[in-house]
Amino acid sequence: MKRVRLIISYDGTNYCGWQIQKNGITVEEIINRELSSLLKEDIAVIGASRTDSGVHAVANVAVFDTDTKIPAEKISFALNQRLPDDIRIQKSEKVPQDFHPRYCNSTKTYEYKILNRRFPDPLNRLYTHFVYLPLDVDKMKKAAEYIVGEHDFASFCSAGSQVKTTVRTVYTLDVSKENDIISIKISGNGFLYNMVRIIVGTLLKVGLSVYPPEHVKEILDSKDRYMAGPKAPARGLTLIGIEYEEWRNKMFEKTTKKYSKMIFRTKKRYKIGNFKNIKKHIKNCKKIKKIVLTRKFSYCIIHQYCDVLCTLVFCVLAKAPVRTWNELKNLDKQNFRR
Repeated sequence: MKRVRLIISYDGTNYCGWQIQKNGITVEEIINRELSSLLKEDIAVIGASRTDSGVHAVANVAVFDTDTKIPAEKISFALNQRLPDDIRIQKSEKVPQDFHPRYCNSTKTYEYKILNRRFPDPLNRLYTHFVYLPLDVDKMKKAAEYIVGEHDFASFCSAGSQVKTTVRTVYTLDVSKENDIISIKISGNGFLYNMVRIIVGTLLKVGLSVYPPEHVKEILDSKDRYMAGPKAPARGLTLIGIEYEEWRNKMFEKTTKKYSKMIFRTKKRYKIGNFKNIKKHIKNCKKIKKIVLTRKFSYCIIHQYCDVLCTLVFCVLAKAPVRTWNELKNLDKQNFRR
């Protein structure tokens, strides 16, 4: 028995959400059916995000257990031959048996798109919410600042949610505009039922000057659903991705091991006079994640995540490990070795 993880993208227009329901066809139902047919055994996938009807996904995550001898990485190719055109498996891989897509610590990222112009655009009708009245993006940005952080989001949760606590942490909430498209991108450790769509509906009220930006704080404090704005339509919402903490750590350790020899070979580049060059490379990194020690040198490995990609910058330091950028920039350049 092995556990396989799937990265799934889909257009949610024609589906009643992710989770199996009696009132219509769902993404989970389609994947279960085609996997069972492919592997000749009863398969029931476990999804990370149970998206609503009409919501799309770039990289939802699901796992299933199987006895098949087909290599895990080959299942995606075989399954895509059976799936409809609006569902695709982007990747399949073997994972530990204790990996659970919903219970492992993760960061989920959603994006909501609003088409803000005088007339609708037929080409964007399935993936954006159309608003013909002009929206004040600056006010929406100010309102978004009150939502970032750890709060009780009871005001932004639809009735019927069965959760132990309504406290969640929003890491980032960015509002931007490019041409006629307003994008609202939100990342957090988890979201309540319809939470993202209610946040968007509230920001729309702020953008239309119905609410002042400061009213968002009052909505949070009230813990009353009726104080918040309406739920925005599903078609504008897309699940961008889910990043798991343990997978991020494993990737960093693997990358560190892979590049450790390369750091040793490139140490001659960092001479005493090259401190400005080193600073130029690492000034955008927030913190140093790990120190790798060898017999002769201390290597400071800095990594910074940008979505699912990471940038590794290497710097040769003196005897004492340095853990923050402030400590690094205060080092005397004579501490650097050839």
